Amino acid sequence: MMDIIKIKKQFKILLASFEHSAKILFKWLACSVIIGLLIGLIGSLFYWAISAATTFRMEHTYIHFLLPLSGLVIIGLYQLMHSLKNSGTNLVIKAIQSNEEVPLKVSFLIIVSTLITHLFGGSAGREGAALQIGGSFGNYIGKKLKFDERDTKILIMCGMSACFSALFGTPMAAAVFSMEVVSVGLMHYAALVPCVLSSLIASGVAGFFNIAPTAFSIGDIPALTALSGTKMIILAALFAAASVLFCVTLHKNEEIFAGLFKNQYIRILVSGCIVVLLNTLLGTTDYMGAGGDVIARSFTTNEAWYVFLLKMILTAVTLSGGFKGGEIVPSLFIGATLGSFLSSIFGLPPALCAACGMVAVFCGVTNCPITSLLMAIEMFGTKAIHYCILAIAISYLLSGYYSLYSSQKIVYSKYEPRYINRNAKH
Repeated sequence: MMDIIKIKKQFKILLASFEHSAKILFKWLACSVIIGLLIGLIGSLFYWAISAATTFRMEHTYIHFLLPLSGLVIIGLYQLMHSLKNSGTNLVIKAIQSNEEVPLKVSFLIIVSTLITHLFGGSAGREGAALQIGGSFGNYIGKKLKFDERDTKILIMCGMSACFSALFGTPMAAAVFSMEVVSVGLMHYAALVPCVLSSLIASGVAGFFNIAPTAFSIGDIPALTALSGTKMIILAALFAAASVLFCVTLHKNEEIFAGLFKNQYIRILVSGCIVVLLNTLLGTTDYMGAGGDVIARSFTTNEAWYVFLLKMILTAVTLSGGFKGGEIVPSLFIGATLGSFLSSIFGLPPALCAACGMVAVFCGVTNCPITSLLMAIEMFGTKAIHYCILAIAISYLLSGYYSLYSSQKIVYSKYEPRYINRNAKH
């Protein structure tokens, strides 16, 4: 008799647990559908707007000379919306870490300012906009649904994943990135279901609008041997050094510009003039915008040794002055072109080195190894996965605690199982 009573009690406990989990699942299913569809649509429209702006600039190259004046419009918009102190992607990360708000106006500002930056030839990516758009809409929906602080943070991550997925077509990497980037060494697994679902839905929306996912062909890959593995370890060390250099260049340049030009209008005007002058002297459009064409070219040809350095400098000048965009696509550019150049020295295929360079530098600047691995699978397939994971692991270790995002927390040490909870270097 006692055994039957115990079984009934145990059954009730299990049933209650299942009901609780089912309610949570239903809640996140509903939220994921809303966010995936809404942000997938917004992200898709933003993608086409960026593409149209880039096409127009390529067909009317003279417009690049108006970059300094366009910067004044960006600062004017931020001043009008009382957001001159907006810290961009760092604001979204802080909102997940603490109680800071990500107001909806952030979406409007970052969309318009990123379009302006790309239209007039600033050197920047677009994922900064994706993370801020997704984060602000996630925050807005959480408030409207009267979610508590913890669930609102999950919706912010959910929105980030959705917009990242819509723009890049890498739903697996997008789903994990928003959970991994906030705190190095600590994953926010409570957001796994909504991030995965919203990311997949947003990717489906982008596919409906014929937005092709980011993918590259790497051709034949040599077998991973002791010799080729050793070469990749050395290459990964160089990719890690490039990622540290990129982070330092961005942050130090920002400090220098802020110190020399207190007035933000003058700062962005000077920044725009420098970018225009450099591009004019170089006589190429390779460094304008995100540089997707150059990334694709790196898989088939050997780029010159200075290409990755020039992208680094032009991106730092562009973003430090106050233009908007993102740093992730430039980091992929840097990794691809550096790998392409080094391939001839190490006797490995350009496509393999470019692919490994992309994910290794991305890992080095974001401290997100799992996202980097998933990105490699989605962009290149599994043919080069052993090389990619080797490059990612080495870059993660050797890049230290540097990061694109000053608000990123290093919760656990990269070198030993020890809790350190410190801010990333910048």
